[in-house]
Parts: sequence; structure tokens; C-alpha cells
Amino acid sequence: MARVTAHQVAAKAGVSQSAVSRVFTPGASVSDATRKKVRAAADELGYRPNVLARSLITGKSRIVGLIVAYLDNYFYPEALEKLSNALQAEGYHVLVFMVSKTTEGVDRIMDEILDYQVDGIVVASVDLTSELTERCRAQKVPVVLFNRTQDGAGVNSVTSDNFEGGLAVGRFLIAGGHQKIGYIAGYDGASTQRDREAGLRAALAEAGLPLHIRGDGAFIQEQARAEALRVCGGANRPDALFVANDHMAFPVMDALRNDLGLDVPGDISVVGYDDVPPAAWAAYDLTTVRQRANKMVEATVSALIRQMQAPAAPPVAHVIDSPLVVRGSARRPEGIERTTR
Repeated sequence: MARVTAHQVAAKAGVSQSAVSRVFTPGASVSDATRKKVRAAADELGYRPNVLARSLITGKSRIVGLIVAYLDNYFYPEALEKLSNALQAEGYHVLVFMVSKTTEGVDRIMDEILDYQVDGIVVASVDLTSELTERCRAQKVPVVLFNRTQDGAGVNSVTSDNFEGGLAVGRFLIAGGHQKIGYIAGYDGASTQRDREAGLRAALAEAGLPLHIRGDGAFIQEQARAEALRVCGGANRPDALFVANDHMAFPVMDALRNDLGLDVPGDISVVGYDDVPPAAWAAYDLTTVRQRANKMVEATVSALIRQMQAPAAPPVAHVIDSPLVVRGSARRPEGIERTTR
């Protein structure tokens, strides 16, 4: 069957061909009456606009490339669903590319992404090299780093306030009377990990305390569990653990309770970061720092569209405040109430 054309739809609806084009162009101005007539005619004839052909004419694909390294952490599926919905509401389609969390993984896939003539790129959970940044800039493709920052990258970034979050955790644990505070770190190549640890260490320095012990969890559940057994299995175990994200905090708590027979928080307090849905489950009741995914997504979409509309605008680092959510996995300082929402 021959493809139905916009000209046929216009004739059927009794409107101009440009009116048909406006109806199927996101954000274009068109009256409700015209939209209804055109949609009815299009449905009757079986017409669908040729998005690829339009992109050749306008130079805009209305596609945003989304690069992500992993989805096993609860935070990312939830945040990326919100991001995809928000971009679709702005008339963009999201093309997801899965890569390894190394910069080499991004290097290998960037050619494919740019071949799709994407209008913008959102990079989540991985970093960009300066060479890739320059390539995107040369092709006038705006980039936003989601949940990452990168010094000197020259791209927009959106993160929670990881340093202040780590600082708040440290002060909370110290106020609760803990003296031997340990840390299960994430992947050291991630800015989120570095900033959270720096915040914790700053709080400890304020109180004249050293970091009691450090484990390297690398944002991997199995590795975090093994590190928890190592750092807490001896006589000189910490009395509190700050775990760099909730994804690792859950197996850490399981190991402390089930393998070492420790009470949380009676023997050892545990605090995470992200406030993913299982953190509120009774099995964990995890005190954690909340990443405000809605605000992070809003800032990401705003930054991307701003850069699309004004390519010469300087990049901005958006930092979203991150409140401490107090539950039952850590001893509460006197006067600090449990968070109710």
C-alpha cells in the first residue's frame, strides 16, 4: 500500500498542508479545532508523519541519547524513567545506550550515538574524556552529566550535594556518640564517591577524629558485602558505617546481621545514600541521604534544552540539596526525631 501523505490528510480535513505539519510538530501553535480535524483525518486514512524525513529538513532529530553504565542500583531505573518521561513531554524521544562504566566504554559507543544525529546527550553514571567533550562541542551537540561532575569538562552537570550529604552523615553519627566511624567507599573514579567521602572526612576532622577504617565497595553489592565482613569481623570493628550508596548498604546490613550476628543499630549504626524505595522497608529501615530525583531530572532537562537553544551559553553545574532521612538503622542523637516522610 502507498504511504498516505500529509497532502491527502490536509485535503480530507479541509486545512492547509502546513496546518497538518503544525499538528504533528511538538510545541507548534495550532487551534484545538484544527488539531481535532487533522487527527480525525489522519486516523481515518492511517497517516503517520515521517519523523526521519522531517529531521532531514529541519536538521533536528528530536532524539536525545542517554548513556548509562548500569541499572542494578534502584536509583537509576527510577531516575531515568522520570528523565525519559520529562523529555518526552518536551517532544523528544530517548535512545538508551548501555556501556561499561569506564571512559573507554563511552569512547567506543560515542560514534554510534553521534551517527544518530541526536540533538543532545545525557550521560548518567559514567564520565567523559576531554576529547569526547570537544567532539560533542565541535558537532554542536549539548551534553549534560547526570549524577556526575567533571572538573574542566566544559559541560553541564547535575548532582545532589554529595559533599554536604557526606558532611551531614558524619555530623549525625558523631552527635550520636560514635567514635569509631568507618566508610564503605564506592567506585573511586566517580565524583559522587569522592565528594561523599570528602564530606565525611571533613566532619571527622571537625571533631578531631580519624576515619576508623575504610572498605572499597566499588558500588558492587558482592564486593561491599565482603568488605563489611572484613572491616567488621575483628575485635576492633567500627561502631558506625557510612556506606556510599543504598545499593551497597543493603548487603552490608545483611552481612552484619546474618553473618556476624551483630545488631543494627545496637552494635553498629549504618547510614546509606540515595533513599531508594527499599530503604524505607521494615527489613532495612535505613537512615540515608535522599537524592531528590525529581529536582535532578528537572534541572537536567532544563539545562539540556537551554544549551540546545543557546549553544554558546556557558555550562552550569547544578547542585541539588540532599536532606538526611532519619530512620532506624543508626543511633539517633538526642533531640533528633525520626523523619516522617
